[in-house]
Amino acid sequence: MWLVFVLTGLTTWLALLTICDPSDGVPTSQISGIHASPDLQPHHLTVHSHDLHDYHNHQPPSTTATMPNFLDTIKRSFVDVTVNKDKENAINTSEFLEAAESLTTLFDVLGSVAFQPVKNDMLGNIKKIRDRQLAAPLESETLQELVVNELKTKKHVATEGLIWLVRGLDFTCIALSQNVQLSTEELSVSFRNAYGSTLKPHHSFLVKPIFSAAMSACPYRKDFYVKLGDDQEAVHQGLTVWLKALETQVAILKGFLDRPEAKW
Repeated sequence: MWLVFVLTGLTTWLALLTICDPSDGVPTSQISGIHASPDLQPHHLTVHSHDLHDYHNHQPPSTTATMPNFLDTIKRSFVDVTVNKDKENAINTSEFLEAAESLTTLFDVLGSVAFQPVKNDMLGNIKKIRDRQLAAPLESETLQELVVNELKTKKHVATEGLIWLVRGLDFTCIALSQNVQLSTEELSVSFRNAYGSTLKPHHSFLVKPIFSAAMSACPYRKDFYVKLGDDQEAVHQGLTVWLKALETQVAILKGFLDRPEAKW
């Protein structure tokens, strides 16, 4: 019985080869009246050189993912904050608050929950200033106008918020500036030194441990700067310009807040 089956299959195979010459390029499926078993159909794959050429030409280009520069992703840089030198270095309120908010995202890059209280503190002070701006927009176009006009109402919520925000920005600016300049110093050292000269003298014994924990939780500098972008030269140059603009604005505000018209 098995011999009959083999002979029958061989006969069918030879008939197919006779009817459809592979050289004529006509698929077996297009020959009317022939329904060969799939098990008996030959599986020949002919690949022509022009097919390979077309295949390679239509392949998507190979791309290597790159990390964008952190400063290119933020909403506003301090470089883009308007400082009117003709009006005693008046600083645009909306632009400054946007730049300060953008800076707080840097604490996310530091990658530790220990920095969350630092970030929340700065955002809380930004909110105090913005609330006053929204309540009296025509009297708050610049930070200096906002302070003077708020104090006329015998209130100082936004003014006090600005004082603490400037301290927080000063702390961040000094820490990063020192770390950028000293290429071998770890972030924890730079932030700890900056904390001692800016925020620490104004913090209570309850708050100091919280910020000290954040200083100890700083990542290694090699890990931190990689997160700021793949092009390290561009990262370094961008940080230098950004921090210089921040330093200038912090100095302007510290000088203004020490003046009699900013006291209550």
